[in-house]
Amino acid sequence: MTGETHKEAGPLGLASALVAGGALSSDWLPSFKAVPRELFVPDRIWPGTANGTEQNPVVHRSRDPEAWRRAVYSDIPLTTQWDDGDHEGDALGTTPSSSNSMPTMVFSMLQDLDVRPGDRVLEVGTGTGWNAGLLAHRLGGSNVVTVEYDPDVAHHARENLARAGLKPVVVEDDGRSGWAEGAPYNRLIATCSLLEIPPAWLEQTAPGGVIVAPFGTEYGGEQIVRLTVGADGTSASGRFTRGSAFMRLRQQRTDRPPFENYLHGREWPADGVRSTTALAPPDTGGWFEQFVIGAGVPAAFWRAERYEDGAYTLWLYSRDTLSWASAEYERGRTEYEVYQSGPRRLWDEVADAYRWWADQGRPGCERFGLTVTSEGQYLWLDSPDNLVPRR
Repeated sequence: MTGETHKEAGPLGLASALVAGGALSSDWLPSFKAVPRELFVPDRIWPGTANGTEQNPVVHRSRDPEAWRRAVYSDIPLTTQWDDGDHEGDALGTTPSSSNSMPTMVFSMLQDLDVRPGDRVLEVGTGTGWNAGLLAHRLGGSNVVTVEYDPDVAHHARENLARAGLKPVVVEDDGRSGWAEGAPYNRLIATCSLLEIPPAWLEQTAPGGVIVAPFGTEYGGEQIVRLTVGADGTSASGRFTRGSAFMRLRQQRTDRPPFENYLHGREWPADGVRSTTALAPPDTGGWFEQFVIGAGVPAAFWRAERYEDGAYTLWLYSRDTLSWASAEYERGRTEYEVYQSGPRRLWDEVADAYRWWADQGRPGCERFGLTVTSEGQYLWLDSPDNLVPRR
């Protein structure tokens, strides 16, 4: 991962950092130079950080052009919309909903995509249009289709692309449906994270074609997956390449009901059954640990309640509001108090998933893969016949 800022706040400084970090390959360098990021960044932005965990105050080009340019040519994501466009003003909104992605991630995913001359590419999630512009410069505008759900975002992307002299096809539609009119595609890339790979994407990608997308679990964590579509056009399989932190496809967002919905009018701990565990509750865990737990514990999510001296409660919830669990962590203890309620024993599921990963030697993302078929999607370790156990 490259640093967030560069001594030279300009394209040459950013290019040098991306090349040094291995994200920007020689075949993408001409497009990087011909399609400057600044043409695809609005006057008002909220700069992020390289690790994706923080959001900085607003920067206006008209008020502080140097700060704006420094942000544009830093290796960081730039939020351009909050709360699906409902947010007004310069303060931070609740949830980022559109952005210009971190350059390291942009060019790493383009390397994963491995386009060839003459390839037709479908992109899902136009955003500011920079990624579509890079692809259009490399392959020609007629070979690139980009789908954006938000009409306002699509409108500004068209303006950005026109200003850059690029003409990919920009479609306003639900990205889950792809765009059949332009199929088949040799490559498909998504710039929004997914819980499920839509069947239409497999149907519209030619056999042997490649799908590159951020794939996450409902519990948390997200990785880039590179799938190759099978000969029948209804299945695809491939490995994960790196961690990521994209905004979720709007139609695949999941609700997070309040805790009161789980108690069903009763006082905590209601009918929760007390036990103890020697496994320290894995807090929020690392980003990848969340992904691994989520692979084994479907339809569940967590929250953390933090106290002084590093103590916290890990709360676990099932999506259907029928089950919940809590696990208390305090420093220096060797046993931790657990309460579980409902038809699912969520702490037991999380603990089993975590222990399974530890027993495998704590493998990283490059050993995990995903297979998608008409019957469902399956995460695996090392080979498609070694499925991650689901609780």
